[in-house]
Amino acid sequence: MTQLQKKYSEEIVPQLKKELGRENIHSIPRLSKIVISMGVGEAVQDRKRLDAAVEHLTILSGQKAQICRAKKSVSGFRLREGMPIGCRVTLRGKRMYEFLDRFITLALPRVRDFRGVSPTGFDGSGNYNCGLQEQLVFPEVDPETVNQPQGMNITIVTTAKTNDEGRSLLKAFGMPFRTSDSKK
Repeated sequence: MTQLQKKYSEEIVPQLKKELGRENIHSIPRLSKIVISMGVGEAVQDRKRLDAAVEHLTILSGQKAQICRAKKSVSGFRLREGMPIGCRVTLRGKRMYEFLDRFITLALPRVRDFRGVSPTGFDGSGNYNCGLQEQLVFPEVDPETVNQPQGMNITIVTTAKTNDEGRSLLKAFGMPFRTSDSKK
């Protein structure tokens, strides 16, 4: 059991039971999965860019990244159906909690001019999306191996029914949400 899993079961569940006014622990929101994706549009011209993105995503997630292929042909982008254009990883269970712990405690504080993550990244169903400009904020990625910084999207899927429940869950995990007065 990871440190964050233990914190969830021992501290967060009782806190959310009181905060949400629920008795049944199965109705308390929890994490379902975390999906990390990298769109590598330059892979159309240079296959090495996609290979590097897959390698970095595999290193920082702890499991092999899946290559995503184009669903449609778009002549303006010189893209044909079936061409590799990105990669993604879906984390569940122990790896999910380990990644979230490293993301909150190690990666986010290393982001330049970090003032907190946007509180508006929720989708209406309690799931949270945020993006990073480069993969170098993760200490696992060796800066010597990075030729081009690559951005990524991180989706945290919860069982929460509303954005407020999802926000309460992520705040309890320690997600540093930006306050409304420090917006750009």
